[in-house]
Amino acid sequence: MKTLIKLEIVRTLRNRKFMFFSVLYPGLIFLLFTASADKATKIGDTGISYVSYYMVAMAAFGAMTAVLMGNAERIAREREKGWVRQLRLTALPGRGYVIAKIASAATVSLPSILIVLVLGAAVKGVRLDAWQWVALAFATWAGSLVFASLGVAIGYLASADAARPISMLLYFVLSALGGLWAPFTVFPGWLRTLAEYLPGRPYAALGQAIEFGDAPHARDITVLVVYLALFSGCAAWLYRKDTRKA
Repeated sequence: MKTLIKLEIVRTLRNRKFMFFSVLYPGLIFLLFTASADKATKIGDTGISYVSYYMVAMAAFGAMTAVLMGNAERIAREREKGWVRQLRLTALPGRGYVIAKIASAATVSLPSILIVLVLGAAVKGVRLDAWQWVALAFATWAGSLVFASLGVAIGYLASADAARPISMLLYFVLSALGGLWAPFTVFPGWLRTLAEYLPGRPYAALGQAIEFGDAPHARDITVLVVYLALFSGCAAWLYRKDTRKA
């Protein structure tokens, strides 16, 4: 399994086109969103500045871009080309396949997060305590593993042609309901209630809690852990199910 993890990480890093859009795209979007923003402008009565809010939001958005969009389509195409079939002929367990794919996705998501945070501090003048910067990077990276596992499940469930639109739909819905494009406070009450039970909102809330100087809420962590177990379990089950067909 260790060999496969190393191989997946190397293959991901060699894909220059994917790396460019996954790593640099979120930072460019962040600069575009905050191009004319004054760092003193606050989001409603939250006390959080517009620039700081979107720095955290775009760091999370970038991580989702890297792990969900990349994983789903790439795995579906690997299935079509017969790579996954070759793996099924080995003794690799389902969990090993899922872990390898999540690990390769995590390799890409961390640089995309760090670039947005560096731009926020160096270009936009966001000021946080040292522990907040470290906690933001770690929490955003760790939370992205949920969407990496979702990408694996989609890639193993859908065809190559269907994987991209399915992942894009989920990607935009979850990021929008998570409050990554617009402040969560502007949503109507029923939509806020619904969003709290989907993974996008708890994921965004991790970084927002740290912005306020607090620890992430136990409920948000619990929801993400449940989704991680659910998506990973589904991906491993699909791998084993397909093995029985081979």
